[in-house]
Amino acid sequence: MEIIFATHNKGKLTEVKNIFQGTDVSILSLDDLNYADEIEETGNTFEENALIKAREIFERFRKPVIADDSGLNVEQLNGEPGIYSARFAGDNCTYDDNNKKLISVLKKYPEPHFAKFVCCAVFLSNENQFVEYGFLEGKIINSSTGKNGFGYDPIFIPNENGGIKTLAEYTLEEKNVISHRKRAFEKLKNQIKKLRE
Repeated sequence: MEIIFATHNKGKLTEVKNIFQGTDVSILSLDDLNYADEIEETGNTFEENALIKAREIFERFRKPVIADDSGLNVEQLNGEPGIYSARFAGDNCTYDDNNKKLISVLKKYPEPHFAKFVCCAVFLSNENQFVEYGFLEGKIINSSTGKNGFGYDPIFIPNENGGIKTLAEYTLEEKNVISHRKRAFEKLKNQIKKLRE
C-alpha cells in the first residue's frame, strides 16, 4: 500500500519511514512526487494544520495521505511556541535560530523550564479519516547538546531514561522508542493496519 506523507521535512520522513518498517506500507514524500509547493498552515491547532496538509495533498494526488503537525509547548510561555514552533524566530529561520530565541526568552524565568513535544498525526483516504496524538514531556536547557535529530532536540531533555540527555544525544532508534511522533504515528499505523485486515 502506497501512502503519501505530506512533508518536505527529511528528519520527519526518516522517523516515520522507520516507524512503518516491517509493514506493507510504502511511504512517498512530497519530494518523491516533485511537489514543491509550500502548504500554508492557517489553522489554530496542531490538528487543523495536519488536516489542512492532508486534504491539500489528497485533493492533488487522490491517494491515501498521512500528515502531521507538531511542536513544542513550554509551560512558562503558556504553551508557546506551539503551532509556531517551526517559525518561532521568524520566517526562513533555522533550527538554531529557534533554539537561541527560546533560550533567550526563557532567561527571565526560573529553572526548570518544563515543556512537552506534541504531535498530531492524521490519515486521510476516500473512506477514512483518523486523528491521533502523541506527547513527550521533559524540560528545556540553556545550551545545545548533541548532533542527532532536528528542531528543538538539542535543548530538550525528555523525562524518560532518567532525564540525563537531550533528544539530540539519542540515536534515531532510541528516539523512535519514546518520541511524540513515534507515539502518534504508532497509533495511526495500528488504525491503518486494521483497515488492511
